[in-house]
Amino acid sequence: MTNKRAAGPSARTRLTPAAVVDTALGLLAEEGLEAVTTRAVADRLGVRMNTVLWHIKTKRRLIELMADAIAGTIAYDGLPAGAGERAAELMRRYRRSLLAHRDGAALVTGTYAAEPHTLRFADTVLAVLGEHEDTAEGPPRTLYALVYFTLGLTQEEQAMGDRDVARFSAAVESGPYPALRASRAALADDSFSARFEDGIRRILGPDRTP
Repeated sequence: MTNKRAAGPSARTRLTPAAVVDTALGLLAEEGLEAVTTRAVADRLGVRMNTVLWHIKTKRRLIELMADAIAGTIAYDGLPAGAGERAAELMRRYRRSLLAHRDGAALVTGTYAAEPHTLRFADTVLAVLGEHEDTAEGPPRTLYALVYFTLGLTQEEQAMGDRDVARFSAAVESGPYPALRASRAALADDSFSARFEDGIRRILGPDRTP
């Protein structure tokens, strides 16, 4: 009897890293980040796990390639003229790319994807920040602040449900937290989009370019 899942050279030749990543992204969309394993991807492709590993080596490498594929959906056309607004718009597009994928922010957080799409995005934002700021050390630090803020906020946005908001409000109302109680509406009721816009404005400061 022939084993249809044999991981011989022909199976490896037919399979490509791009096909592995596409399959993993499909699994992410349907079942979430916890379901993304090299074994699950192999099962979907109808091959042995070693065949998948032959192309992507490790699960960590798979996650890095998936993160880079997400970055590859960011568009760079039609950006505003002012450097500050251009940086803000790039971060909006980054956030949208994360939100377009289930658990997108959780997947990207903690990766170090030194891959073309990720590097292009970082290089583009860094160049824009070089126009926006006056010091040599400012742009890379601002880039970190923007990316970390966007990832953290978006990860919370994708994970939070109505029960979490209700539980937070109830805990604040029933405990000795006067400052939180006074600010509860802003903390719990503001939309994530509003929090995002406020946060990047605070990080970027005023736009000094025309």
